[in-house]
This record gives sequence, C-alpha cells and structure tokens, in this order.
Amino acid sequence: MLTVVVGLTSAIVFGAADFLGGIAARRMGAVLATGLASAVGIVVLALVALAVPARWSWEAVGAGALSGVCGAVAIGLLYACLAIGPMSILSPLTALVSAVVPLVVASALGERIGALGWVGLGTGLVAVVLVGFVPERGAVRPSLRGILMAIGSGVAIGAFLIVIDRAPDDSGLVPLVANRVVVAAIMLTIAAALAALVAARRRREGTGAAPRTPGPIRAGLLLAVGCGVVDAAANAGLLWGVRIGDLSVMAVLAALYPIGTIVLARIVLKERIAPVQYAGLALAVAASALLALD
Repeated sequence: MLTVVVGLTSAIVFGAADFLGGIAARRMGAVLATGLASAVGIVVLALVALAVPARWSWEAVGAGALSGVCGAVAIGLLYACLAIGPMSILSPLTALVSAVVPLVVASALGERIGALGWVGLGTGLVAVVLVGFVPERGAVRPSLRGILMAIGSGVAIGAFLIVIDRAPDDSGLVPLVANRVVVAAIMLTIAAALAALVAARRRREGTGAAPRTPGPIRAGLLLAVGCGVVDAAANAGLLWGVRIGDLSVMAVLAALYPIGTIVLARIVLKERIAPVQYAGLALAVAASALLALD
C-alpha cells in the first residue's frame, strides 16, 4: 500500500515539475532551463542529504552518475522527438516504453507479483497511454526517426529507474546528488555550447547581439528554480519507493507523471482535459487500487 501511495505521489510531483520546467523552457530555452533546474536540485538534495543517514561509497556515486547520464539522454531524445511530433503518439509511446523496460527487467530478475498485481500493472499500462495522450488537430503519422527517438527516450528513462534501484539501500540521497551533478553538468555544457554557436553565427552575419528581455528571463529563472525544487522532491520519493517496494510497480506508477502536468495545466492555464485523458485518470485510480490490494 505504501509503495503505491509513494509511487503515485512521486508521479504527480514529477508532472508538476514538468509543468514548471515546460513554462520555464518557453522563456529561456529547454536545455538551459533543465540545466538550471538540475543545479538547483543539487543544492536541495545536498542540504537534505546532510540530515539523512547515508553511507558514501563508489557504488552509490557510480549508480547515481550513471543514472544521470541516462536522464540526460532521456531528456535530449524526448525534446527531439516531441519537436518532430506528433505529440499525441510519441508522448504516450515514450511513457509506455519507460514503464515496460523496468517491468521486463524486474520480472527477469525474479520479482514475484500476484495475479491481482498483474491485472493492476496491465491496467496501469493502459492508463499510461491514455493519460499521456495529447490531442492534436491534423496529427500525422509519426516518422520512423520520431518513433525511434521516442523509444530511445523511454528506454533511457527505464534505464534510469533500473540503475537507481541498484544503488545501495544505505546510501541515502547520495545517488540523487550524483545524478543531479551529472545532469546539470551535461545540460549546462550543451547550453553554453549552443549559446556560443549562436553568438558566432550572429558575428558572421553581422546581426549583433540579440535584444535582451530581462522580464521573461527573470520569470523563467524563477520557474526553473521551482522546477528544480519540485523535481528533487519527486526523485527522492522515487528513490524511496524503489527501496521499499517492487521496481515493476514503481515503474508503472512513475510513468503516470502526465497526471500532474495536465491537472496543473487545467488549473493554471485553463487547458481542456480530453475525454480520453479522463478515462486514463480513472484507470490510473483503478490500477493503484488493484496494486494496493495485491
């Protein structure tokens, strides 16, 4: 029961972080927003880690660092495939793969799940697809490149879950601190490289520096900070969940992260929730109940 509560809560908090990060990305760029949010996460997790008993080890740091690489790859491929579109297909495909990969690995490693649990996991996978569905007018068939990127992003997210699950149970938040350091380093390096390329192109074209808009940038910075704090909380919940429960259950529940995003979008931006997403929310509740009863 506790695993289900922690998993579903972490998913909703992840969705809230994505919502904040998405709005921040509109103002300052996706890569920079992600890098700054990760840097904030380092500070938050490091401060909390001081109060949480933990044993530092190369195994814990290595697992965290490797999960950070997986996370950076997942983010990069996710942004790329969603830019290609259509989101209505590629977004739920990514979420589905991210749940299936750890589920298969956990089963191969011998995790035992009852019949009711399998029904709950199956219901949860259907809910993942429906909740992650983004209605689009005139959506076209996705290209092979977009599909491969979506699958790659899902595999990378699944790999993150698998790797972080292998971190020592007595390592506290050490793996997450290492994770945030690696993600921040990768994303900020990419952001700096992209900025340098843009500046060099402007110099060649003689267009000068781009006009500064401090208002939107300042707002984006605040949103990125909020995203970093909320994302750190979600990751801590996820780490706790895989330590107290089954990886397969946490993988399916974590893939329901769009719940937090669409609910906040409805409340803050007044965006409409599609009927198919309401169906997904209902199935998510049913799946959680079945997993709790197993």
